Amino acid sequence: MIKVRIPATTANMGPGFDALGMALNLYNDIEVEERKGGTLIYNSGVLSLDDFRENMIYTSLVKALDKYNYKYDGFQINVSKCEIPISRGLGSSSACIVGGIFAANAIMGNVMSKNDVIDLATEIEGHPDNVVPATAGGMVTSLVDGGKVNFSKVKVPSSIRFVSMIPSIQVSTEKARGVMPNNYSRPDCIYSLCRAAMLVSALNNEELDKLRVCFGDKIHQPYRKTLIDNADEIFCKASELGALGEFISGSGSTLMAVVKEEDSERFKEEMGQYLSQLSGDWRAVVLEPDFEGVRLVS
Repeated sequence: MIKVRIPATTANMGPGFDALGMALNLYNDIEVEERKGGTLIYNSGVLSLDDFRENMIYTSLVKALDKYNYKYDGFQINVSKCEIPISRGLGSSSACIVGGIFAANAIMGNVMSKNDVIDLATEIEGHPDNVVPATAGGMVTSLVDGGKVNFSKVKVPSSIRFVSMIPSIQVSTEKARGVMPNNYSRPDCIYSLCRAAMLVSALNNEELDKLRVCFGDKIHQPYRKTLIDNADEIFCKASELGALGEFISGSGSTLMAVVKEEDSERFKEEMGQYLSQLSGDWRAVVLEPDFEGVRLVS
């Protein structure tokens, strides 16, 4: 049996729409083994009654196997741990895609390089901002050129933590993209482009005092906030409690606050008390970057 662990991811990170992403220490574990007589999929040992051909782990697994002409009959797939909430902007779909491809690669004897895994995952997902950090770990900036993904690691200061404010409401990526305009003004593009560039530089140089202005954005966040109740109020409260900056995680509905490590538990407690007064069944979780990415575990 092959057991794969895949980290959650946060993408966009303010101005880095479809370009910036980071792996986080929240994980899904999947177990995969070949079997005769078709495919069975389990969630924590309970057989799923859904059509396995619609399961993203399975479809990504077989797409990788088919690409390399590997012959198979069926599989037993078990999601043994599922910490990444679905449709909350923490990379649940990317975890399925990367996990399926990584399991396929292990079955085939590791014929795929890390870049091969990333290229195929991006082909399936449609953009690299989640699948690259899920595969490579850490924070990355990435782009697609000629069908190939190029990425570069960004240094994340050890002195900061990421507090996820996660509600019960889901926001689908399709819906979150649907509220965005088709065209942007030049000033809005420049606004976000400058901040994305400075965000990478500020993190690399540990210039924490610059982070607040760096997380500003006019490409996706002003539109996606309309899908998340109390987003502006929560951002204001985070700033009041001493956050270094805030952003929407992926397409939402999770909101993220960046805080100093020594303030993280106090921030979580006070933010949790505030969130408990709002509708949406919010919870606050302190997270750190995962620097390893997807891996096999025993």
